[in-house]
Amino acid sequence: MRSLLIVVFFTVSFNINAQNNQCNCCTEKHSEFDFWIGSWNVINPQGVLVGTNEIDKIQDNCILRENWKSANGSVTGTSNNFYNKATNQWEQIWIDNQGGSLHLKGNRIGNQMILRTDPTKDSKGEPFYHKVTWTLYDDGTVRQYWETIINDNKITVAFDGLYKKTN
Repeated sequence: MRSLLIVVFFTVSFNINAQNNQCNCCTEKHSEFDFWIGSWNVINPQGVLVGTNEIDKIQDNCILRENWKSANGSVTGTSNNFYNKATNQWEQIWIDNQGGSLHLKGNRIGNQMILRTDPTKDSKGEPFYHKVTWTLYDDGTVRQYWETIINDNKITVAFDGLYKKTN
């Protein structure tokens, strides 16, 4: 009887450990934004360093976390990026030390991750949304291009940065 109890205990214990070691976010979809992982210097189109960014995976590979710091150190921000299985899309929640926040949603298409906010209205009552595109280039650099689009036709570039790995 004692041997049977020991066998049952180890079988149950093994099954619980096997279930706990399962990686729920280790799928191809959860890895689509992994090209952004790393330590980066971010350069504007004029070749000037505008900031640094650290991107890593946390929460058992379920969250791609961004930690931004502007070159002069005055602006910092963090985003949590995740693949939402319920909606079949990527989401980003951005919050910075200036009180700004964004909630972006979208998907990867080819070598680009394209996320956008839901439409809202500006102070004049005109509808607008933000669209951010991260493009992976063959040399391993990543371009982040952030547009503000008003009335679906007037586009303002809010940010244009080329990410170059520091290591």
